[in-house]
Amino acid sequence: MPASLRHVLALSALIGFTLGAAQAQSVAMTGGMGSKALLVVDGSPPKAVGVGDTFKGVKVISVNGDKTVVEMKGVRQTVVLGGAPISVGGSGGGGTGNQIVLSAVSGGHFMSQGTINGKATQFMVDTGATTIAMGMAEAQRMGIKYQDGQRFQGSTANGVVTGYGIKLASVRIQDVEIFNVDAAVLPQSMPYILLGNSFLSRFQMKRDNDTLTLTKRY
Repeated sequence: MPASLRHVLALSALIGFTLGAAQAQSVAMTGGMGSKALLVVDGSPPKAVGVGDTFKGVKVISVNGDKTVVEMKGVRQTVVLGGAPISVGGSGGGGTGNQIVLSAVSGGHFMSQGTINGKATQFMVDTGATTIAMGMAEAQRMGIKYQDGQRFQGSTANGVVTGYGIKLASVRIQDVEIFNVDAAVLPQSMPYILLGNSFLSRFQMKRDNDTLTLTKRY
């Protein structure tokens, strides 16, 4: 794997993303500064919050390395650096949200954790990709039967390769879930899944400096 790709993956742990779930409050940890945690609350820009302080209704109880204990609406939970946001007060993970907020990592890339057909994976936003694209090894890990898809051939720097066009039953990032999404499975090894336009075209995209907001259109 090229060093640049390893660098992107290492920095991806710093990403914070959260969704505007109705009647829910969500918080993610995107970094730490000693006794302070960098928190994203309900899609806000990351803010350093110290122990005992409150930001947008979220109180920091303790900060211990990559873990922060917070209190929201009287409920204490632990949020982990780079992990999925936690939420309180919503209906609980039904995939019915309509907005994703991503923060850029080094180099301006937007990355996030998510799931495909219920299996956890990692995405990188790629507006130049026609569809979601993944390597065969990752498809196999997630149990995707790509061999049943439509075979195609494409030219790369390493010559002509054979790929497979498939439909993904569901693609989810936090509380936003999209169904029946086109994807391509390629033979080369890929350290993350490219989140291409078969997913992105279903959203209105707005970039504000290092924040990318995806609002669901349909």
